[in-house]
Amino acid sequence: MIAKAVSFVAKSGTGKTTLLEKVIIELKLRGYRVGVIKHDAHRFEIDHPGKDSHRLTAAGADTMLISSPEKLALVKQHLEPPPIEELIATYFGDVDLILTEGFKKSGLPKIEVHRKERSATLLCRGEQHDPSLLAVASDEPLELDVPVLDLNNPAQVADFVEKNIIHATY
Repeated sequence: MIAKAVSFVAKSGTGKTTLLEKVIIELKLRGYRVGVIKHDAHRFEIDHPGKDSHRLTAAGADTMLISSPEKLALVKQHLEPPPIEELIATYFGDVDLILTEGFKKSGLPKIEVHRKERSATLLCRGEQHDPSLLAVASDEPLELDVPVLDLNNPAQVADFVEKNIIHATY
């Protein structure tokens, strides 16, 4: 298990990104440096035809880094998706906490987002029993073997992450 990382998982449209936005704000107010990795099951494009960086990538560059005074973006071609552990080790040495969205099949500790109107079953406690599930953030009471956090209380979720990820001793 990788220290200082937790993955928020749920079925699509449940509100993972919305919750993460609010939790990030909470953690930043507490002084933490936060990194995020979002899993995208689809092919996405951050570069656009006509831009110099896109032209260079289209020409065959295996790695393209775009850098400005405020930020950078890395476009790296690969045949197989790198393991989440490799992404964390390679790109996130300068943060206190890594939050990931998705990566439900990874061994990362997880918080599942559950919304009553979206799904009756949980990913990590349905047909599969994922031992890395730490808690569920839900908009309804649930009887589970892990803590159930209030989906509408990002401060409570941030408290849980702070105690069980940032300050965990494992």
